[in-house]
Amino acid sequence: MTLDLLRFTTAGSVDDGKSTLIGRLLYDSKQVFEDQLEHVAQASERRGGEGALDLALLTDGLRAEREQGITIDVAYRYFATAKRRFIIADCPGHRQYTRNMVTGASTADVSVVLIDARRGVLEQSKRHAFISALLGIPEMVVAINKMDLVDYSQERYEELVAEFAGFAEKLTGVKSIAYIPMSALNGDNVVERSELMSWYDGPVLLDLLEQVEVAYDHPNDKPARFPVQWVIRPASAAGVEDYRGYSGQLASGALKRGEEIMVLPGGGRTRIAAIDTYDGELEEAMAPMSLTLRLQDELDISRGELICHPEEAPLVARELEADICWMTDELLRPRSRYVIKQTSRSAVAVVDAVEDLLDVHTLERVAAPQELGLNDIGRVHLRTSTPLVFDPYTSNRRTGSFILIDETSNRTVGAGMIAAAA
Repeated sequence: MTLDLLRFTTAGSVDDGKSTLIGRLLYDSKQVFEDQLEHVAQASERRGGEGALDLALLTDGLRAEREQGITIDVAYRYFATAKRRFIIADCPGHRQYTRNMVTGASTADVSVVLIDARRGVLEQSKRHAFISALLGIPEMVVAINKMDLVDYSQERYEELVAEFAGFAEKLTGVKSIAYIPMSALNGDNVVERSELMSWYDGPVLLDLLEQVEVAYDHPNDKPARFPVQWVIRPASAAGVEDYRGYSGQLASGALKRGEEIMVLPGGGRTRIAAIDTYDGELEEAMAPMSLTLRLQDELDISRGELICHPEEAPLVARELEADICWMTDELLRPRSRYVIKQTSRSAVAVVDAVEDLLDVHTLERVAAPQELGLNDIGRVHLRTSTPLVFDPYTSNRRTGSFILIDETSNRTVGAGMIAAAA
């Protein structure tokens, strides 16, 4: 039996202990090899650790990060327990690396927001929580860390829970928020339950991560969305003369042999004749499977088009309202032109207007200065050269997200979330 996969990200302000928490998870769940431990022990000694392991070094891989003791880039780590597989994205806390946090959190199912029990709920903690909600991460864990530095005070924990809960009322799209008091440095309530906080009767972090329901790709949760990545037409395949198949990854939902489908943006309709996979033909396919569809009728279908159920069709439009996180020093200005990549479709996009800006201090939308700078998040009006087939990001992250690419340098300059057709 294949264990299911949970992707989660750590977020929060600088020095809240994100890397140490991940190191503690890996260490206490026996996911660290002996040579890694030896390397970390040597590095800890060079940094004056006095015999204690600096578990943050298990994730802080860049030389600049090790020298400064901060996280700059997104560090990805994999580990598994008897109940589940995990991919962790350890995101940077500094404000100037907000774009890296957006990248690391874009595919997460759970966001773990750390708060230093001494310093309380800081602006960057709120910003990362807000971005997690904006990215549509359904589950949030608020880890109130460094409880050892406040004498494991229940009163301090409850004070911080109340403070964050008041702010969390602004967060839309988060299904549930869990609060855990912990000390990542000492291992309290990370993998093992702390005897020093007997007043806390909730789950420890690893138990919660093992139990949280991952429903993002469940076939009953989202309508079927199959972006075509490749058209297969060999001389002969699978024993079928004049084979024509449409390959890709099922982004959401389920498809069955024999049922009616629609191809967008063209609107042609037919039925599924067969579903081919590496392991043979299937009667039904569910997200996120990779597969090839054969259809009963010959339709003109190419890369970038999307197959769906006619009664659950997505939107088709050339003008969009979208939130964009800007990722480069060059300003985003009205009338700028880029390549937009959304699902398997590429087109040319022109930014008609920058409509508002997310104020990083108040976390509210304010009148935009008609341009976005590095790490800014704002609402824009886009116009594309060909129609895009999409769902609002709040409905389907797979079909509601996109990137903008500079035509000259081929660099990714923006990551976007579609709000609606304009």
